[in-house]
Amino acid sequence: MKIPKTIRTYCPRCRTHTVHTVSIYKHGKRRTLAQGQRRYLRKLKGYGSKRKPEQKRFAKVTKKVVLKLKCTQCGYIQHRKGIRMKRYELVAR
Repeated sequence: MKIPKTIRTYCPRCRTHTVHTVSIYKHGKRRTLAQGQRRYLRKLKGYGSKRKPEQKRFAKVTKKVVLKLKCTQCGYIQHRKGIRMKRYELVAR
């Protein structure tokens, strides 16, 4: 799917429609000191299997791609709901 590099959409901070630059959201590195991650690693320690069962067959063949919109006026960043797509590319309009 071809996604335009710039979109004119509503900015909640400017309270008007402005031009936004579009990029693909990528999650950051997980924090090892976060409580949930410490609990997960503690469960993994020692003998025994994984904490949760590993999935054998997958129902979905695509991942949801979240769009990150940045306002060119004020720099406010907002996320657009994930869309399922196999291939995507950012194109200039």
